[in-house]
Amino acid sequence: MRWKGRRKSQNTVDKRRSTGGGGKRNTLGLGGLLIAIVLSFVLGGNPLQYLGLVNTVTNVTTESHRGSQYTPSAEEDELAEFVSVVQADTEDVWNKLFRENNLTYKEPKLIMFTSATRSGCGNASAATGPFYCPADQTIYIDLSFYDELRNRFGAPGDFAMAYVIAHEVGHHVQHLLGTTDKVHGQSGRISKKEYNKLSVKLELQADFYAGVWARHADEMKDIMESGDLEEAINAANAIGDDRLQKQAQGYVVPDAFTHGTSEQRMKWFRKGYETGDVRQGNTFEAIQ
Repeated sequence: MRWKGRRKSQNTVDKRRSTGGGGKRNTLGLGGLLIAIVLSFVLGGNPLQYLGLVNTVTNVTTESHRGSQYTPSAEEDELAEFVSVVQADTEDVWNKLFRENNLTYKEPKLIMFTSATRSGCGNASAATGPFYCPADQTIYIDLSFYDELRNRFGAPGDFAMAYVIAHEVGHHVQHLLGTTDKVHGQSGRISKKEYNKLSVKLELQADFYAGVWARHADEMKDIMESGDLEEAINAANAIGDDRLQKQAQGYVVPDAFTHGTSEQRMKWFRKGYETGDVRQGNTFEAIQ
């Protein structure tokens, strides 16, 4: 991805030196980590709440790093700059698309932290991975997730990371348009199975919006290099519910899907990229 020398977002907040850091990071077992990280890709809150692990993980992580200082490596500082440039690209694209539809885009914040921090949706730790919190309209990310994406999920490349950021921004777009509230408002009013289906549609739409971003950002700034599209699609493939469930427990439970299969995630990202048309991303009517 061509990104160096371009504008960085003024909405990026770097808290890496003031949150945690300095010691060995807390980690989960492989199965739990796979589930926790993939959930954090797409939920507008703290995914470990659903696994009953928030207090344990946060307390251990915070306690082990309290009072310590953290000095990022030169490689991590470059990654932080990359994240801020990608965020700026999302701002330019979504400001343009909202204006074209007579709407006003409110740019989200993005907080980079180390090990642990607090969000409007509760505590966050390195184990939660990137997530969007609608309560404070902020994206949270520990940059160590890049290593997890590359090494544990087998999805290397800078554009794979750009896809992750664009997906979380997609959740912000859904929040601004009222889609998120409509879905979350059904919680407790319909069966868990039916709510899971709505969740899948919400997540696939965020994948679609990530594809829309990639298309428009490339048209506006010529950001994409050979192989970038494949990197994003590979990342979408790596985090499908079916693939993650198979890795974590050895079998697949379709009724428990909340994010979509690998095939669905790749399909909707690709559709967003190929069409660039936000009007074609109504996953709620397209998926039964």
